[in-house]
Amino acid sequence: MAGDKGLKKYFWVLFFILPSLLGKLIFTVFPMLTSLGLTMFEWDLLTTPEFVGFENFKYLFTNPTFWQSLLHTLYFIVGYVPIVIVLGFGVALLLNQKIKGRSFSRAAFFTPVISSWVAVSLLWMWIFSPKYGILNYLLGLFSITGPNWLYDTQWAMPAIIITSIWKDIGYIMIMYIAGLQNIPDEYYEAAALDGAGRWQKLIHITFPMLSPTTFFALMISLINSFQVFDQVWIMTQGGPANSTTTLVQQIVMNATRYGRYGYAAAISWILFLIIFGFTVLQNHLQKRWVFYE
Repeated sequence: MAGDKGLKKYFWVLFFILPSLLGKLIFTVFPMLTSLGLTMFEWDLLTTPEFVGFENFKYLFTNPTFWQSLLHTLYFIVGYVPIVIVLGFGVALLLNQKIKGRSFSRAAFFTPVISSWVAVSLLWMWIFSPKYGILNYLLGLFSITGPNWLYDTQWAMPAIIITSIWKDIGYIMIMYIAGLQNIPDEYYEAAALDGAGRWQKLIHITFPMLSPTTFFALMISLINSFQVFDQVWIMTQGGPANSTTTLVQQIVMNATRYGRYGYAAAISWILFLIIFGFTVLQNHLQKRWVFYE
């Protein structure tokens, strides 16, 4: 095969990649194309699909619920992404030091990451309970009346954001610890010889060297945030008064509860285009602030 040329060479290449290529086509490409075609139909799985053209998209852009769910998704992103990145970085800096109990602390911070969203959501539903929750109890010790959290339209989304940050800090922490351990000690030693302090080392060495890690963590966090669903579905189901409804929740609701599969597919493709657009933008902007060795 090493000496093969022309069509024979490409035949062997195709022969060896065909199993994985077929899997990609069957389980990824074909479902995507099918969902794109489904956006042109009105279908509830029980009746014959009815071709409606672009009516699903027209209804989507004039539906206040769609724009409401988009705003709530963006609200979640703005509240979640910066805080989880900053806290994950801070915890990584702390646990990258030679301190007692470092391995245990790393494991403790990472445990929520591998825990199921069902368990985490139920735990935080108890914590946020207005009457029996520990959070309002602790606030009461300081003579502060805690809100109704998941039952309050103003506090339900912040509660979901807090829960999500608590679960994902360990994930961001692991990324940054890996990045910190890849920074050569020689850089810090040279900076120390030049009289640089801890803050100067952080600004001029640590931050630039961790920019690829920050970029990756930011991309992953953004993509996952646009698809926020599990914690919303378990903790509030989009309530109260639709104050926590998100795009993915609207997709699930329209498909499984209302039987509007064409409309749900239309929302899915709009969500895909939004995520794709943000990804392209981030890849373009990374040239200005991401530094590779």
